[in-house]
Amino acid sequence: MAFQKAVKGTILVGGGALATVLGLSHFAHYKRKQVNLAFVEAADYVSEPVNREPPSREAQILTLKNTSEFDVLVIGGGATGSGCALDAVTRGLKTALVERDDFSSGTSSRSTKLIHGGVRYLQKAIMKLDIEQYRMVKEALHERANLLEIAPHLSAPLPIMLPIYKWWQLPYYWVGIKLYDLVAGSNCLKSSYVLSKSRALEHFPMLQKDKLVGAIVYYDGQHNDARMNLAIALTAARYGAATANYMEVMSLLKKTDPQTGKERVSGARCKDVLTGEEFDVRAKCVINATGPFTDTVRKMDDKDTAAICQPSAGVHIVMPGYYSPESMGLLDPATSDGRVIFFLPWQKMTIAGTTDTPTDVTHHPIPSEEDINFILNEVQ
Repeated sequence: MAFQKAVKGTILVGGGALATVLGLSHFAHYKRKQVNLAFVEAADYVSEPVNREPPSREAQILTLKNTSEFDVLVIGGGATGSGCALDAVTRGLKTALVERDDFSSGTSSRSTKLIHGGVRYLQKAIMKLDIEQYRMVKEALHERANLLEIAPHLSAPLPIMLPIYKWWQLPYYWVGIKLYDLVAGSNCLKSSYVLSKSRALEHFPMLQKDKLVGAIVYYDGQHNDARMNLAIALTAARYGAATANYMEVMSLLKKTDPQTGKERVSGARCKDVLTGEEFDVRAKCVINATGPFTDTVRKMDDKDTAAICQPSAGVHIVMPGYYSPESMGLLDPATSDGRVIFFLPWQKMTIAGTTDTPTDVTHHPIPSEEDINFILNEVQ
């Protein structure tokens, strides 16, 4: 979902990660397929890929070195950064994309693998009469349908069971799930339905049998986030974007704007992590799409700038596949601390999660014992 928020002369643009447009006196507005970048006049859409096969990494690095100035330099090869690069290059802009690690090595490959509108968000929208929450759910359901249509090899509908343990909850949750179907409208994947206790236990025999009343099954989308990220980056490369992984930004380049007399970002000093070689990449516009490392890059621009990103850890654990059927997930809507736990089949294994706790930003986050035990206890 796209969102934007002005912060001290910059604009944040986000999806799975945060993206900050640096060094612009005007702001960039990015929403789905509508982009206008300050100081950059886009040509007509590029309808055909420039390269039948993506160039080698060596060729991409040569392009980064030998190009005097790009129109757009994107820092970060996650879902948001790769999407920005693809959007820019297909508008005829000379585009570069650099990623410190590998594409989708961070947040963009560590999701719950769902594409969903958010049943809980719809509940909040109704309970609090919040029109913005409703619009967010509506847009997310539209994007879910779009993703299932354009990438059927990476996305598929997934039935998710909601076990019911009190009789009064059956009509309560049934109405809520039916409203979810209603809001989806023509984008509804399949209609939700009620399962008896015996049928619910056929699908999930490990459920607590004593107080089980029945279950409700609704449909959302499941999605291979890492492969989609990689496909977007490869497509950007095929359309002519200079795209390189293991390329770390060491500092931002600046120059004085002749119109305002102020310094503005004009590129980045990059280091090839594999060889140690450093060189400058100049660009009219620099996009910071580094997710939890947003503030690290922002402080390269202004070391005194206030932090705007509050990192949190979402932990998943992987369990043997026999804990869930191959074609159905499970949702616990009310854990002991009020959070939601999903229990989903994924590549012949079972994913359980997620948590949401404040954390420090690290290159290789490790789940805490407390988070692991929380998930295991809730699953139990």
